[in-house]
Amino acid sequence: MSIITRLVTIDDYDAIFSLWNSTEQSKRALNPVDDSREGIARYLKRNPNTCFLALSKGGSGDVPEVVGVILTGHDGRRGIIHHMCVHPSFRRQGIARMLVQKAEEALKSEGINKIFGLVFKDNDSANAFWENQGYTLRTNLNYRNKSLNDAVPQGD
Repeated sequence: MSIITRLVTIDDYDAIFSLWNSTEQSKRALNPVDDSREGIARYLKRNPNTCFLALSKGGSGDVPEVVGVILTGHDGRRGIIHHMCVHPSFRRQGIARMLVQKAEEALKSEGINKIFGLVFKDNDSANAFWENQGYTLRTNLNYRNKSLNDAVPQGD
């Protein structure tokens, strides 16, 4: 089995949505508007070169299976990692690290020099992963959130 990466397209949506639903941590980060097919299409239109899939390719003739995804974008100043997920059956194989490296390279090529991401406080394995990738915890900021759409949860 080998892992290949490529840019995400909206045609990948069903496989990505299924992947996100393979783990409770990813499921709870989703909202019905921004993570809908339309929301992701809008995101990919704005960020066509910074979102990547990891695909598992088995033997000859096998159709590659989506096993990981990272959605990253930027506002011209700062990069943000919005969603990163690796299927539980494929974890601890370097796939997440590979996706992060691809996203960082893509953002850097677009002139972005700093990246941030959000991780649930109680997601110990994700927090440890990001720490190992060189992402430090900012304790001097408060993350503020306001929903402009009643269908999008405000959050805890």
